[in-house]
Amino acid sequence: MKPYADTNFLCRLYLPMPESGEAARRLAMAQAAGVSPLPVSWLHRLETINAFQLYAFTSNTQRQTRVTAEQVAASQAMFQSDLAQPTFLRPAHLNLADLEAQFEDLALRHTAKHGFRTYDLLHVASALLLKCDTLWSFDQKAAKLGRLEGLIEQ
Repeated sequence: MKPYADTNFLCRLYLPMPESGEAARRLAMAQAAGVSPLPVSWLHRLETINAFQLYAFTSNTQRQTRVTAEQVAASQAMFQSDLAQPTFLRPAHLNLADLEAQFEDLALRHTAKHGFRTYDLLHVASALLLKCDTLWSFDQKAAKLGRLEGLIEQ
């Protein structure tokens, strides 16, 4: 198995969320099986920074204390540290022209029929280009696109 985790999955490894236990379980099982570290592209790095901040904003505006500014800061620091010492995350580089071509192919084949977002298409295109065989996502639309493309979600 060569998994690809999208940003919403990665966030659950760092922030206390309902699916955090499941994310940790999948990662632990993969590590025990000797699976290589999860690829992290420029898209992950950009989205994760913003996602952490957005969780803090949403918690504040919805009068929830689910994610605090301190948790966000700690999560961001841990994410950067984990990337610097690739034990379960590893930097992955994608050719932008290849990503654009794969993205366009997916969009033309699936979006008019299923309504996929740019986020879904970019992550699945990245997974395919990185030769991953499994998509890890807690986003139903992304998971559906992954299944359509043969990325069996575990």
